[in-house]
Amino acid sequence: MRFSGDPTVFGNLPLDATCEEAVVESLHNRKYNGYCPSVGIKEARQAVADYVSTPTSQVEAEDVILTSGCSHGLEMLISCLADPGQNILLPRPGFSLYKTIAVSLGIRVKFYDLLPERSWEIDLQQLESLIDDSTAAIVVCNPSNPCGSVFSEEHMRDILTTVARHSLPLIADEIYEHFVFSGFKYHSFASLSEDVPILASGGLTKRFLIPGWRMGWIVVNDRHDALSEVRIGLQKLSTRILGPNTLVQGALPRILRDTPDSFYRQTIDYIEENAQEFYRTFRELPGLHPVMPQGAMYMMVGIDMDSYPEFHSDVDFTERLVTEESVFCLPATCFEYPNFFRVVLTVPKEKVTEACQRMRNFCEHHFQPTTVRNGNGCAIQAGIALNGSYSAEELQTVPGK
Repeated sequence: MRFSGDPTVFGNLPLDATCEEAVVESLHNRKYNGYCPSVGIKEARQAVADYVSTPTSQVEAEDVILTSGCSHGLEMLISCLADPGQNILLPRPGFSLYKTIAVSLGIRVKFYDLLPERSWEIDLQQLESLIDDSTAAIVVCNPSNPCGSVFSEEHMRDILTTVARHSLPLIADEIYEHFVFSGFKYHSFASLSEDVPILASGGLTKRFLIPGWRMGWIVVNDRHDALSEVRIGLQKLSTRILGPNTLVQGALPRILRDTPDSFYRQTIDYIEENAQEFYRTFRELPGLHPVMPQGAMYMMVGIDMDSYPEFHSDVDFTERLVTEESVFCLPATCFEYPNFFRVVLTVPKEKVTEACQRMRNFCEHHFQPTTVRNGNGCAIQAGIALNGSYSAEELQTVPGK
């Protein structure tokens, strides 16, 4: 059974017809068969500017650079902002590409922690302790891969206040923008920032379910003209590959303008239902501690390794899971966060049900309860309680929340 971050793998989440029609129209136009400006066609850039602008963060075409997917945008931003020997701050757990890009460029990385008991909010005190004179930028992913978290407006303002104290730019990975479950609200960092310059990277990959079209963008949300040199650097870096596919650029205005809200809602509802089924199952399984996501396409699940003594790590656990039950989950060691694994939520519902049953079989077969002593010296059985499983409702009662 295959789990993947590519929402097109199983064919159960089709793109909206608007996207197909827009590309066909772009092709028949015969205007988009040649080279275009390296930063992208102006009409397409303006369409992105209109799409991301808010009443408190207005941008125009000159603030947008089109890229070959969000990953290309992230690579350009990290390359532009940091020199070899400098450092950038990355989330832990976090998307592994950030580190791959930085290390390949000779840039040091420091990891700030996300807190599962607070629905993966940033440990801001620890983050601030990592900042030094060599820190070039801070990367934040919201909504999150791999955590599925969606930051509250209050927490985002606290992040911006912390970053502002050190006069640093913030790289906002917002590829999952607006991809939030019922009861939660998405805010872009730019819409809340008064002082911190925001360099946002987004694209069509996730919300529009078309990762193979390789259409991403960088949006420069300048504050107090702090990014004039960065703009020049990004423009120069864009000349290396001359931007994304021109046919998709030609289709972009219609895609962003005309895709119906009902398409977005149906997609999110489908994934949220999968999240709820996985969460219900994992809460019942001994030694597993799921954190209920609030958006994006993922759920993180903690493993009480003492309850599974035959496995030395989350890598061992997930390798045996796929070997014995043909259920693939990604070990969170890949995200610098051992003893967790990530589940992708985009699979067909019948496969979700089957995967849950197979994981139940696996856990019941390998789980071994441990014995510990309570404060009175009495033996109690540990490893089967649900402590550590967090729903959105329960998180509201966590001390300090």
